Amino acid sequence: MRSPQPLRNGGDNSCSPSHNRRFQSTVAEHKLRRFNSLILVFRLVSFSFSLASSVFVLTNTRGSDTPHWYHYDTFRFVLAANAIVAVYSVFEMGASVWEISRGVTLFPEVLQIWFDFGHDQVFTYLLLSANAAGTTMARTLKEMDTCRASNAFCVQMDIAIALGYAAFVFLGLTSLLTGFRVVCFIINGSRFHL
Repeated sequence: MRSPQPLRNGGDNSCSPSHNRRFQSTVAEHKLRRFNSLILVFRLVSFSFSLASSVFVLTNTRGSDTPHWYHYDTFRFVLAANAIVAVYSVFEMGASVWEISRGVTLFPEVLQIWFDFGHDQVFTYLLLSANAAGTTMARTLKEMDTCRASNAFCVQMDIAIALGYAAFVFLGLTSLLTGFRVVCFIINGSRFHL
């Protein structure tokens, strides 16, 4: 009859039920939960700024004699980039809430880590390029007499672009944190150093 206790002195007992389990302390679980909560907060702030930027662009129509945002390709790009990031942030906030509440990722762990990091990088650069293009067009309009004739249009576009830059900053910070998770996964085999 085999002993139910594991072998001592370095022996291997692969029949034990705890053989495949990794030790995880409650302190490590709290650290992971805090880390994921920080990512969730950054995603929420990024969502708020990108949604506000989209709303500011969409509502920037005064009358028939003033310029409209849809007449300028760069302002359409600013709207599209911020709207895409807002939708992506909603999805990622849902995935973060799922991970915090259940303790597991929505997709398999390796896929979730690379998905988050890759998309955070792509959408961060998308926001940066859209807002840089919008800044250039806003400067061009100020050099022309467009902003003198319709100052409210230019001010509202400046606000929308500034909100887009704020969304870029917080999505960039999220990208740094998800990059940290990728590095931890590569080094330790886990998304967070436990």
